[in-house]
Amino acid sequence: MTEKLAILWPEIFLFIATCLVMITGQWPSRAIRQFTPWICVVALLLAFFGAMTSPATQGMFPAIIPYAKMVIAFVGLLILLLLSGTVDRQIEVDVDKGKLFQSIRSNRGEFYAFFMFSLTGLMLTASADDLIWLFLALELTSLPTYIMVAMSRDEDSSLESAVKYFFLGALSAAIFLYGFALIYGATGTTDLNEIAAVFAADGISSIGMMGLLMAVIGVSFKIAAVPMHFYTPDVYQGAASPVSAMLAFVPKTAGFIALMFLLGTAGWGFGPSGGHLPVPIEATLWIMAALTMTVGNVLALLQSSVKRILAYSSIAHSGYMLVGIIAGPGLPGGPFYENGLAAVLFYLFTYGVMTVGTFAVLASLEHRNGKEADHIDDIRGICKSHPVLGWTFVITVLSMLGFPPLLGFIGKLGLFTAGIAAGHYALIVILGINSAIAACYYLRLVAVSYIDDSEKSKDPVYATPFFLRPTAGVLSAGAVLFFMVFSGPVVTGAMHAASYVAPGAVEHHDHHDDGHAQDQTETIDEVALLDDAHDD
Repeated sequence: MTEKLAILWPEIFLFIATCLVMITGQWPSRAIRQFTPWICVVALLLAFFGAMTSPATQGMFPAIIPYAKMVIAFVGLLILLLLSGTVDRQIEVDVDKGKLFQSIRSNRGEFYAFFMFSLTGLMLTASADDLIWLFLALELTSLPTYIMVAMSRDEDSSLESAVKYFFLGALSAAIFLYGFALIYGATGTTDLNEIAAVFAADGISSIGMMGLLMAVIGVSFKIAAVPMHFYTPDVYQGAASPVSAMLAFVPKTAGFIALMFLLGTAGWGFGPSGGHLPVPIEATLWIMAALTMTVGNVLALLQSSVKRILAYSSIAHSGYMLVGIIAGPGLPGGPFYENGLAAVLFYLFTYGVMTVGTFAVLASLEHRNGKEADHIDDIRGICKSHPVLGWTFVITVLSMLGFPPLLGFIGKLGLFTAGIAAGHYALIVILGINSAIAACYYLRLVAVSYIDDSEKSKDPVYATPFFLRPTAGVLSAGAVLFFMVFSGPVVTGAMHAASYVAPGAVEHHDHHDDGHAQDQTETIDEVALLDDAHDD
């Protein structure tokens, strides 16, 4: 119990902050209500430093706990800055004029509370070592986002998007929960380590395999992967840009972490398939990855809405990261460029930073009637009309393309090399073709923002009065450039986080592969040393 409490300190900080913002958000004094976001800032800073000292003691990926929570807190801070003014701009004006009162005033507290609840669920996902825990954490991550989509804009499209998002989310939850039930039926336990040990010792039964496949399909909703991707463009477009940025990072990160845990039970280091996943699971993921990146990139070419382009781009990026999932952790103690899981964890950080920066530019621009920028004509010539926002947009978009030597290039290169090291050459060819397709719409966005003249626009856009939104964009672009040069600590953290310790793997391999067993033991020792370092 003491060990679990030490792991959960970041979540405790966020939960306490959630309770506080629900109170301060309804306070009669406007000065107190405006203090609400800063409570969240303090909580995220405490969570970040709390994660630095979190012990790596549980699960198949013990070291993922401190790494994931630090990434979540860092990107969460950027999203928090971006969320400023999303629901309370006109509301505060109307309250001051006496048009509205208490019932509407509470939006501020509720909105930020939902955001903090979602981040709490995301951190709990990284700490999960049990199927029940994992399910509850995933739902805590997702449920607040349904409401945030509806609250973010006072338009019918937001309500429509929220309803569609909710029902498809409920369907996906039912699918992976049923998969969890089948896994429990096949193994007699919900503990992830024990499930892995049973599968390693007895093999994966047909019921267990069906459970794993259903769980993978259900979790694909969180990462916006085919066949559960349909909601993405409508929800991204219907929600306010800051909320769209949150949707691009928070559920996706939770989904990929959950996917790593679930597939870890199937074993990258044991079974008849050697160091790879079982054939049915690998084939399913292979098809899912190829279709996801292709559908996302091809449909992005057809869009005139920047938010829909970014939505389909988000789908494509999930396909890229699935390549790393398929590649697996590689040999224990191997280099970064051969470790697919480390590449995925690094890419999640990279994608989070890039996405916040891109959406921050859209959130910082609006038309004269107050509607946010969305159409591709809205960003025409912004490098000249709004230089700071324009160059922020160019840097983050080029990084999403994987333009060397930006941070996104490093992340995508890791996925490429991991796939090659694992021998998935056909999938790497598909990834290369899709990267070329993606260049068409990414470079189109860059060209429109830099080359075209904003004076040609019939309905020009103006900067919003919320200085924190462009601040979030500038910080994100700065992070892209900074970590482009100083990516070593993040790479090292991702490598440690991807240290895979499968119960029973050493014993299973002892009788046929002494070398691999020794490597596995070395990985366990590395994790133990990492834990000791955190304790010190």
